[in-house]
Amino acid sequence: MGIRIYKPTSAGRRNASVSDFADITDKKKKPEKTLLVRLKKHGGRNNQGKITARHRGGGHRKMYRIIDFKRRKDDMTATVISVEYDPNRSARIALLEYTDGEKRYILAPLGLKAGAKLESGPNAEPKMGNCLPLANVPPGTQVHNIEMQPGRGAQLCRSAGAGAVMNATEGSWAQITLPSGEVRRLPSSCRATIGQIGNTDHDKVVIGKAGRKRWMGRRPHVRGTAMNPVAHPMGGGEGKNSGGRHPCSPTGKLSKGGRTRKRRKSSTKAIIRRRRSRRYGQLK
Repeated sequence: MGIRIYKPTSAGRRNASVSDFADITDKKKKPEKTLLVRLKKHGGRNNQGKITARHRGGGHRKMYRIIDFKRRKDDMTATVISVEYDPNRSARIALLEYTDGEKRYILAPLGLKAGAKLESGPNAEPKMGNCLPLANVPPGTQVHNIEMQPGRGAQLCRSAGAGAVMNATEGSWAQITLPSGEVRRLPSSCRATIGQIGNTDHDKVVIGKAGRKRWMGRRPHVRGTAMNPVAHPMGGGEGKNSGGRHPCSPTGKLSKGGRTRKRRKSSTKAIIRRRRSRRYGQLK
């Protein structure tokens, strides 16, 4: 698993790079048909046809792989058939086959190989790829694919290279440290998978040219200062003005340093220590 750098045959190719896909078991293998769903494109528009997410549209046609984020098939051994590429996420996925013949996709941890045996449930060993309640995870263990509510499915640490650290368990609560530095408490009955998500070099890939972004379904991003005043709060002015105000979104929401979390959000009480701001190096 690493990065392959293109030869500079053109300006777009110069310094561009791509994953070498060395962690994928069989590059010619097609995904499991029973776990595929056609993905409909919306171009960033809601049910009224209005654009709610800007700079979306186009891109290559994709099929969605149904991922088992709950891991509730307890006390049954599963064998890893293959590690595959998923166009819908930065992480790799692994195809499991249980002893009863059922197949499921999961997020592939770092170092997972074809032929490995995995288990889920309270009785599973705390080893890489196994899914068990936080109450049964030893302190200091790295985990990913973490639930926030028991039985709802994993919501935390699902991207490439992500991994949280299990701190301690006290009563019905468990304490974890997230990759952002935030320390949060969760119900100890929530499940998590042991290990770190694979494809850790994903953030080192250099796109290189605008066309690759278009293949991903991302349209050109126009700067607010280049717009007219009617289109953006920072638009207009004589010459190349920088806006004359703090950077903001088209709706006027501050884009640097402003807090975006709701003040009265119920889950705020679960945050023991806030994440550190990357811009100012202080707690948010």
